[in-house]
Amino acid sequence: MNTPSELKYTKDHEWIKIEGNVATIGITDFAQGELGDIVYVDVDTVDEEINGGDVFGSVEAVKTVSDLFLPISGKVIEFNASLEDQPELLNSDPYGNGWIIKLEIAEGADHSELLSAEDYQAIIG
Repeated sequence: MNTPSELKYTKDHEWIKIEGNVATIGITDFAQGELGDIVYVDVDTVDEEINGGDVFGSVEAVKTVSDLFLPISGKVIEFNASLEDQPELLNSDPYGNGWIIKLEIAEGADHSELLSAEDYQAIIG
């Protein structure tokens, strides 16, 4: 199971890469494996301020639909437009070209719930 150590993770299987006050967010390799073939990504929260833990979109796989939860509070500033035509990027490259959104992190956003790669590995076994 691929779990890059430079990223942070959530118990809901999202990853987050923080660079200054902008975060890139996607789903983990574990999550895409559990979902199976992803056929659609729905994010309608661009330009919205959202609290950490709230739903920012959903991922539809052949068998199920799964909500996406925001790891930390902020404003969604970009959706990965490549996912409109290639949602399978979440399966083939979840930590690279399969990123889902970019977030402008809210001032004072709480990072305490984010997990290290080791902590996340312990959760998924």
